[in-house]
Amino acid sequence: MEKCFSIIYIELIFAVQSKDCLIAAPWKEELHKYICGVVRAKNQKVYAVGGAADHVHLIVSIKPNIVLADLVRIIKANTSKWINERAFTQNKFSWQKGYLAFSSGRYSIDKDIAAIQTQENYHKKYSFQQEYLDKTQKLNLNPYQEQIFDWILPPPN
Repeated sequence: MEKCFSIIYIELIFAVQSKDCLIAAPWKEELHKYICGVVRAKNQKVYAVGGAADHVHLIVSIKPNIVLADLVRIIKANTSKWINERAFTQNKFSWQKGYLAFSSGRYSIDKDIAAIQTQENYHKKYSFQQEYLDKTQKLNLNPYQEQIFDWILPPPN
């Protein structure tokens, strides 16, 4: 087998189904720790976890031995099961099917980590929808065409 040194930083964002604000303050930190454990169990590394009541951000580095979509699927499946087993919400908890994944550069990683660690304060001023629209605009993506999240509606004509 070839030897390989690889550090690929990825920012992941996934949202609660129907954009419901179900991630409550009393167990949010426990959820973030659980996410870290799921990622570590797959021999990957988490650098930051944050978010708000309706979504989660994390920065991970992934090795070439895992497919990003598989890692996200594993995180979402395990955390949904974990939340439901503990009955943290009155209704069944689930994540939306879509997610965002952005690469993060080696020289901007500290800034990106700091941004995730301040998500709670950020979302006191800006909604998740506004954050999503800003991020996709910076990446020259059409947020309405991509249909990542089901609650993003095109602007009226």
